[in-house]
Amino acid sequence: MESQEIKPQNPNNEEIITNKKLSLFAALIPIIVLVGMLAYNVLGVYGDNALGGSNQFVLLMGAAVAAIIGFIHKIKYEVMLEEIAHNFKSTGGAILILLFVGALSGTWLISGIIPSMIYYGLDILNPKIFLPASVIICSIISIATGSSWTTSATVGIALIGIGNALGIPIGMTAGAVISGAYFGDKISPLSDTTNLAPAMAGTDLFTHIRYMLITTVPSIVLTLIIFTIIGLNLDTSGAPDIHLIKNSISKSFYITPWLFLVPVLVILMIIKKTQPLIALLIGTLLGGLFALIFQPEIVIHAAGNDLEGLGTFSQYYKGVMNAITTDVAIPTTDESLNDLFSSGGMAGMLNTIWLILCAMSFGGVMEAIGALSKITASLLKLFNTVFGLFASTVASCLALNVTASDQYLAIVVPGKMFAQAYKDKGLAPENLSRTLEDSGTVTSALVPWNTCGAYQSKVLLGEAGLTSYIPYTFFNIISPFMTLLFAALSIKIRMLKDK
Repeated sequence: MESQEIKPQNPNNEEIITNKKLSLFAALIPIIVLVGMLAYNVLGVYGDNALGGSNQFVLLMGAAVAAIIGFIHKIKYEVMLEEIAHNFKSTGGAILILLFVGALSGTWLISGIIPSMIYYGLDILNPKIFLPASVIICSIISIATGSSWTTSATVGIALIGIGNALGIPIGMTAGAVISGAYFGDKISPLSDTTNLAPAMAGTDLFTHIRYMLITTVPSIVLTLIIFTIIGLNLDTSGAPDIHLIKNSISKSFYITPWLFLVPVLVILMIIKKTQPLIALLIGTLLGGLFALIFQPEIVIHAAGNDLEGLGTFSQYYKGVMNAITTDVAIPTTDESLNDLFSSGGMAGMLNTIWLILCAMSFGGVMEAIGALSKITASLLKLFNTVFGLFASTVASCLALNVTASDQYLAIVVPGKMFAQAYKDKGLAPENLSRTLEDSGTVTSALVPWNTCGAYQSKVLLGEAGLTSYIPYTFFNIISPFMTLLFAALSIKIRMLKDK
């Protein structure tokens, strides 16, 4: 993640709550209960539909179990609420971005921006090179913007549409998009996480980036090789005729390269360090304006009318506003495109926002009772070797992505807890900062109730669910194993000079 989205308040000064009276077993009880309930909820009952509401309540039940543990250990109710409120505050930016992404996707649909991306993309990309090309495209955009979220919300959505038209499974395309987006986000100097990790470890930004390339480049190379092999062996013989799809798109939308001015402008604004909320708002409004210029009949359709000729001001206003806020679907002559050319607007993001709030409640209570610091400290005691120190850092980051549901906490908490241990082993701080990013940043997208997992799943897959893309996020899966491999083989493990 991400970049310019969710930031803890004053992360360098954020206090880590400790509770010496809390045992490791007690700290793990809420996690064991939560994982058990989620497993039954997803695997036994709801499947991918669990994100529609049941998982949210399960997270609140996990928070209740953690609260009971807290009451037993004399933790005040007010302290727990304060930590939950702090988590809500830290995710305010993420929630607003989700709402604006929903609004932007609506106006970019009715303006023809997304259909135009798909239309021209079908000419450039073919099934054999589509997946590795998607990784490279998303990597470039994410490096330039410093944001995996922005990448997914712009070119990612278009690539999903192109892949669907080419007959490529949606989870496979989403995995390629996320792999490229997180690679770029991870090494971009504009990314929040790329700045946060060295700050926690005690090194500088560009030392961190240079040292991180040692494990990140092999990970992305392996990812590209895997996607290339998959593409060369992909059976798309049953894919629909591309020319028929293009004809269907051109019959429903006015297709023109001028529509690309809007996404190009949004990306340029992000590169120039415009705040994401401002860039997304401008992108949404420009999408609405371009819809009025290029697709007036579609705007009238979005308003609920089927008129020929010019409509009234109120009808145009209603059409654009409906696209921003509620469900809009543009019918085409090809039924396979109808699901693609639909948007839920801001309302479509509410389930994801609900999930984030419930996850933050669980993470807040776990932080308040001292469970997060207890688990991390216990992991630190398990290993005395250098490899053990790296392994415990990776495990802590993974555990916090699952329990705290926020990638920033997965960097901040282990960063603070392990910094001194790395110094005691004579290890340079960039070892820690690299490990934090290799495990904390990239694995956040693999947890359904984590802010990143919830966002990526909703933006790229809609109701298809997170589980369909997890097996194909090769870069995110390979990265933590790569850092452990380098530690086990003692490759490029930098020591402090005074040691």
